Amino acid sequence: MNILGHPSLAWLPSILYFLFFWQEIRVYSPKSEQNQGSPLVSNQSQWLLLPVIVLHGLILHESIFTSQGFIFGFAQALSMMAWIGVTFFWFESWYLPMKGLRAVVLIAASICGILPVLFAGYLLSERAVHDPWFRAHFIVANIAYGLLSLAALHAILMHWQDRHLHMPTHDKGNSFFARWGNHLPPLMTMESILFRILSVGFVLLTLTVFSGLFFSQTLFGRALFWDHKTVFGILSWGMFAGLLIARWRIGLRGLTAVRWVLGSFAVLLLAYVGSRFVLEVLIQR
Repeated sequence: MNILGHPSLAWLPSILYFLFFWQEIRVYSPKSEQNQGSPLVSNQSQWLLLPVIVLHGLILHESIFTSQGFIFGFAQALSMMAWIGVTFFWFESWYLPMKGLRAVVLIAASICGILPVLFAGYLLSERAVHDPWFRAHFIVANIAYGLLSLAALHAILMHWQDRHLHMPTHDKGNSFFARWGNHLPPLMTMESILFRILSVGFVLLTLTVFSGLFFSQTLFGRALFWDHKTVFGILSWGMFAGLLIARWRIGLRGLTAVRWVLGSFAVLLLAYVGSRFVLEVLIQR
């Protein structure tokens, strides 16, 4: 990949994400306790993060939509999901109390952002890259997958936070994780954020699943390609639909909702990343 004539920039967003992560976790040390509530520092950090997000997006676009064609793989999928997660966090953090979530999102982006440098992906289609409708489908799909991956991460944090809150006070101590957990949003706010993410992600996933059936013709020359991605994609869509219906009809919440989110996301991950990982890494095809 080559951005402005500098191929080495491919790894730069990952390094910068890690530096933001390192700066973030320093806030939770005992010596920095008095400074972590400063809104000025938070706003400065937010604006400094924006160019990193833009650079990451440009690198991803150029590495996927190439002059040779549409190149994609599990590494590009994970990097794209991380980019969507950081972008969503950047916008939402201006309006919602997401301070404690920052470190988790940044370290995930740092790890996933370097993967396309290590795993280049494979040429999937020479024709699809020139189709504007396919590009629109691809963008919507990745926003959906990115939001739902963020929802899964959010659900894991909710489960940890719930256990943390129910621990006896003398068992919590004054560890790094205890101080970090104390700065997460309240559990009710976390749950509200979770279902906001799920609702938007599900709408976009619906567009992705059903429009993807038509783009099978562009990619594979067949109107409907019943591979693992299609089967797991439709199955995960049904599971997320059931989760939102249960939330609407019976007020599903708590640990049951968290497990349902994680189960649905695991199936989606098999559709979106798992099949490419098996082909590229395990059997190297």
